[in-house]
Amino acid sequence: MGWRFDDTYARLPERLFVEVKPARVREPKVSVLNHGLAGELGLDLDSVSPEAAAAVFAGQEFPAGARPIAQAYAGHQFGHFTMLGDGRAILLGEHRAPSGRLVDVQFKGSGRTRFSRGGDGRAALGPMLREYIVSEAIAALGIPTTRSLAVVTTGEPVYRETIRRGAILTRVAASHLRVGTFQFAAALGEDHILKALADYAIDRHYPEAADAPAKYLGFLRAVADRQAALIARWQHIGFIHGVMNTDNMAISGETIDYGPFAFMNAYDPATVFSSIDRQGRYAYGNQPAIAQWNLARLAESLLPLLDPDQEKAVAIATEVLEEFASRFEAYWLAGMRTKLGLRTDEAADAELVQSLLTWMHESGADWTNTFRELSAEDLPAGDPYQDPGFRDWHARWLERLGREGRPRAEVADLMRSVNPAVIPRNHRVEEALAAAEERDDLSPLRDLLAALASPYEDRPELARYQQPPEDERGYRTFCGT
Repeated sequence: MGWRFDDTYARLPERLFVEVKPARVREPKVSVLNHGLAGELGLDLDSVSPEAAAAVFAGQEFPAGARPIAQAYAGHQFGHFTMLGDGRAILLGEHRAPSGRLVDVQFKGSGRTRFSRGGDGRAALGPMLREYIVSEAIAALGIPTTRSLAVVTTGEPVYRETIRRGAILTRVAASHLRVGTFQFAAALGEDHILKALADYAIDRHYPEAADAPAKYLGFLRAVADRQAALIARWQHIGFIHGVMNTDNMAISGETIDYGPFAFMNAYDPATVFSSIDRQGRYAYGNQPAIAQWNLARLAESLLPLLDPDQEKAVAIATEVLEEFASRFEAYWLAGMRTKLGLRTDEAADAELVQSLLTWMHESGADWTNTFRELSAEDLPAGDPYQDPGFRDWHARWLERLGREGRPRAEVADLMRSVNPAVIPRNHRVEEALAAAEERDDLSPLRDLLAALASPYEDRPELARYQQPPEDERGYRTFCGT
């Protein structure tokens, strides 16, 4: 296929991982292959038979140079600290793409490891296809994310609330280093391990900080900046991660660990879909504050590297954490200006945006469709847009646009370039998964993937993917374990 494997992570101190082999499975069979991503990675999936591809992506055969391991990490899960690790994931190693980029290649659902904590280490087809669909949709929207290279079925059952078809996802990531990885290293109490991990992360993701006089401070600040930018972009598209535990926050700044995620339809900051988030800790409107909370846990882990004097180290870390809110706000407001077609900055822009959001919340307006419809050159049709509150806001917005003096068509083009016409509507995703799991029919999934591949294009044939569900009350998402 063209693999070029390395095992850089497996050369770190042994406390950070365990060697493990994927489980043997009865009858691996390809469900879906990502030929586009494979091409970016310099892999030729057409050079092998479907049976050979299934064997590789089920972990039955290993590419040359692969050294399978399970990574150790910790995590605050809903605020409670736990020592964890890859309980159903196995890192094959790192592949070098033609661009020179080094990426992790990981199996998800490939059997038990030392960290499985009583779980079976397996995965069901539906959740693996769900991650495939939405990680590729997030990538098409231009947001940093892990990617999905393949899903194969195993020919074996897995037992959840019902008996389901077993499957394995092959995931590609900038790396699988997490906030929780640093929490694990810090909990060991061996500073040389923490330092080795931090140096590895800097070399891999933030090489510009490597020669800085305070490189670990630079590392913390760079991670915080990437997270501020990432969460702002989630907010711009109405994405709700669902389980923002510290072990689910990637140091690279990628979206990672798609479990009980979903997309918001009617705008409401309190929107939450996850079945396990009963208190709304990870609701849409809470995501920026949770990101800051997670970064505080990273900062705590890095204290021994920031300064030998703990009091000084805390002061250094606190300064970075206190910058986060303003960093996030700057990224968020810049993105919201663009969503409204604005190129310049004015002091009253935040209030203009907030006024629109207040109206959207009160009227139950759809997040995605509202911004897309505002990109039309005329006032959108439909009863909600006849509301006096909206018409007052619309007049102020047009006046604000007028001060920039750009043609309305140019404004509309800008807005259509950042406000998607198509997102992975929850009910359409569920339709595709039901067809695949219950009838072994992958055509709805392929159609949905095709619709999501170019989310900013207007295509009349994709109208069914643009409409929100008639009633989403009671809809819940699950982590798949």
